[in-house]
Amino acid sequence: QVQLVESGGGLVQAGGSLRLSCAASGSVFGFNNMGWYRQVPGKQRELVAVIIGGGSTNYADSVKGRFTISRDDAKNTVYLQMNSLKPEDTAVYYCSAETRLFSTTYWGQGTQVTVSS
Repeated sequence: QVQLVESGGGLVQAGGSLRLSCAASGSVFGFNNMGWYRQVPGKQRELVAVIIGGGSTNYADSVKGRFTISRDDAKNTVYLQMNSLKPEDTAVYYCSAETRLFSTTYWGQGTQVTVSS
């Protein structure tokens, strides 16, 4: 069974940085798309960043230039480096991973990121 385990969330002041990690396991043929999403109470989960197996990336306009997504396929781990954090970045952040074999998307448990002003 595929499982995604996130870490790295916490409390940080505006302008600070955090690095989120998500270790995926259970897919014999690895993962294709991997990404980070975030959600605040009362709103739908939104895409933050996505990275495909070949390394191409895409970002939400709100985080472009501040966040960087990367992956280590040897470890089946996806990262999100968050710099210049703003209070509006406060949310629960979730990682996702799509299996190559069946194109099934799995989700992590979420990690809270709180940015104080």
